[in-house]
Amino acid sequence: MNLRRDVFQAIADPTRRAILLLVASHSMTAGVIASNFDTARPTVSRHLQILTECGLLEQEQEGREVYYHLNPKKMREIAEFIEPFRKLWDDRFNKLEAVMKKYKSKK
Repeated sequence: MNLRRDVFQAIADPTRRAILLLVASHSMTAGVIASNFDTARPTVSRHLQILTECGLLEQEQEGREVYYHLNPKKMREIAEFIEPFRKLWDDRFNKLEAVMKKYKSKK
């Protein structure tokens, strides 16, 4: 059965976010990824499956090894979704900073 996973549910888990950070710089096998965690390898494999099902990771077969790497298109989709919220909060923090500077100058 092929489930369609939600990207945001996938990245809600801290272990899956850590896996994404690990493979951000270069592709890795499941064994190498698992060696970075204190959990059982099947647990890491399940995380990799979820990240692959939602499209954040892609698999590439090289001989007998399967390498996992980021899917930049899917990461861009997440970034584009989050961007308006980032701008909103940047604007709010800039306004707060201006108020604080004004308040300091009155003292």
